[in-house]
Amino acid sequence: MKKHIYLFMLATAALFITGCGSNEKKTIADNTPISVKVRTVGNDSDHSFLTASGTIQAVNSANLSTRIMGFVTKMPVNIGDNVKKGDLLVAINNADLQAKLAQVNAGITEATAAFTNAEKDYNRFKNLFSENSASKKEFDDMTAQYNMAKARLESAKQMKNEVDAQFTYANIRAPFSGIITGTFIKIGDLANPGVPLVSMEAGKATKISPSAKNSGGQYLVKATLDKTDVSILSGMFVTVQFPIEKQTKTDLVLIPKNALVTKGQLSGVYTISDNSTAILHWLRLGRTFGDQVEVLSGLAANEPYIISADGKLFNGVKVSIQ
Repeated sequence: MKKHIYLFMLATAALFITGCGSNEKKTIADNTPISVKVRTVGNDSDHSFLTASGTIQAVNSANLSTRIMGFVTKMPVNIGDNVKKGDLLVAINNADLQAKLAQVNAGITEATAAFTNAEKDYNRFKNLFSENSASKKEFDDMTAQYNMAKARLESAKQMKNEVDAQFTYANIRAPFSGIITGTFIKIGDLANPGVPLVSMEAGKATKISPSAKNSGGQYLVKATLDKTDVSILSGMFVTVQFPIEKQTKTDLVLIPKNALVTKGQLSGVYTISDNSTAILHWLRLGRTFGDQVEVLSGLAANEPYIISADGKLFNGVKVSIQ
C-alpha cells in the first residue's frame, strides 16, 4: 500500500515539474523582443509635389451632326478607325439639294444674260447722254435697270453659296485627323438636325486655369501625357502628381501610408517607449501626397515610429530596433 502511494506522489511531482517547465518556456518565448524598423518624423517633410485626381480626355474632340434631314446613304467609318482631316464620315441623301442647285444655276444663267444686256444698254445710253443725244430721265431709267440686273445676279450667286453650304451638312467630313470613338447611326437611318451622328477625338495640350472664381475654388488643369505602352483611353480616372518648388523649411509632417494601422475609421502608428515597448498612437490625418500622408496631430516632430516588424505588434510588446 505504501509503495503505491509513493509511486503516485512521484508521478504527481513529475507532472508538476513538467508543467512548471512548460510555463517557464512559454514566458521566455513571450518575452522575446520583436525586431522592428523605425523612421523619424521629418525625414520626408520636404516632399516636393502635390497630388490631384482627374479624367483622361482628348483636347480635340467633336460630336458631329447635320443641319438637314435625310436618309444616310454612306457611312465608310467604324469605331476605332483612324481618319484624316477632310475624310468622308457620313453621307446623307441630298436629292432635294441637287434639284435646288439646278434651279439656282438656271437662275444664275438667266440673271447673267439679263445683266449683260442691261450693261450694254447702260453703256450705250451713257455715251448718248454725254453727247446730248439722250435725256437725263432716259439715262436715269437705264441706270436703274442696270443696277437692278446687277443686284439680281448677285442675289442668284448668294443663293448658290447657300446651297453649297448646305451640301457640307449632307457630306459630313472629319474636321481634324483623329480616331472615331462613336457611331450613332447606320445606313438607311433618318438623320435629324442637331442629333449626333459620329464622335471623334485627337490631340493633346497643357493648360492651367488662371482663376478659380467660377470653379468652386478649384483650378482646372490640362496635362499632356507622355507616350506610354500602357493602354490609356478617354474617360479613365487618373491621379496626377504636380512638382512644386522645394522649400528649405516646412512644418509639414509626412509619414508613409504603409506604416499606418487602421481600425475602422481610426488610423495610427506604433512608436517605441522608453522601456522598448510598442505604443499605438492614434493620429489625425490631412492631405495625401502620393504614397505619403500628412499628420495633423498625434505625432511629434523628430519622433521615431515603426514602419515594419517581424511579428505582430500590440500595445506593450517588447521590440528591438534593427
